[in-house]
Amino acid sequence: MSHVEKELAGQPQCWQRAAEVAVERSGALPAPGERVAMVGCGTSLFMAQAAAALREGAGQGETHAFAASEFPAGRSYDRVVALTRSGTTTEVLELLAGLRGRTRTTAVTADPETPVMSAADDVVVLDFADERSVVQTRFATTALTLLRAHFGLHTEAVVDDARDALAEPLPDRLVRCSQFTFLGRGWTVGLANEAALKMREAALSWTEAYPAMEYRHGPISISTRGTATWMIGDAPSGLADEVHATGGMWVAGGLDPLAELVRAQRLAVAVAAARGLDPDRPRHLTRSVVLAGG
Repeated sequence: MSHVEKELAGQPQCWQRAAEVAVERSGALPAPGERVAMVGCGTSLFMAQAAAALREGAGQGETHAFAASEFPAGRSYDRVVALTRSGTTTEVLELLAGLRGRTRTTAVTADPETPVMSAADDVVVLDFADERSVVQTRFATTALTLLRAHFGLHTEAVVDDARDALAEPLPDRLVRCSQFTFLGRGWTVGLANEAALKMREAALSWTEAYPAMEYRHGPISISTRGTATWMIGDAPSGLADEVHATGGMWVAGGLDPLAELVRAQRLAVAVAAARGLDPDRPRHLTRSVVLAGG
């Protein structure tokens, strides 16, 4: 069994612990009313997108999400939250250094022995969700669960859905598809982006992601027999029928959206296995991007 398979299987337990940490470390996380920016790179960026939409949708304050390298230097925030599994990513550390003394910063990380521990004003360590795999699974969803719980949006039912996502078999036809599109709405757009990234990283798949209402505006043209369109969250009216009419496969997300992401992680591993790929050794990737001179 690969490292990524073992790690994604441990997510229900990690989410339960993250909900406890959200209470224990609430003072290090954004307070209601603060103007907040969430930042990250790669997978962490997509979790930041989801968290920002969740927080603002919950009425807790204006919240934006940025790639760490694209943070708008001229904007003012009460707090910047950086998600970084490794704690060593160059763009994140450089951003935190630039914000020192100007903006309160919080880092959510998996490794307490890394530079981010001194780079941020506050740090929340989720070491129980750390991973050996290059491909992120449990740290990403655990970090999002931490924030979701802090916003008052996490329940034990989400953990139950994660267990179901791990237990239910994937449709065999889905694994054989040649192209995958993931769709989301609101906070689940970030999850759709992350599901597509997992398919690219682990399975080298032709994969795309869009806000669901945008799918009709061009991307549906690639849907045909042998392709799959996976909706994470509630689908717009009529979209499933339109995808069926193209001959493509429609996958309705019936579980909590974060649990649906777990199913997508499993799909990435299954497609990798079907293609003879090792998901623990994704092409051209490393666990952390550390740039020369960073």
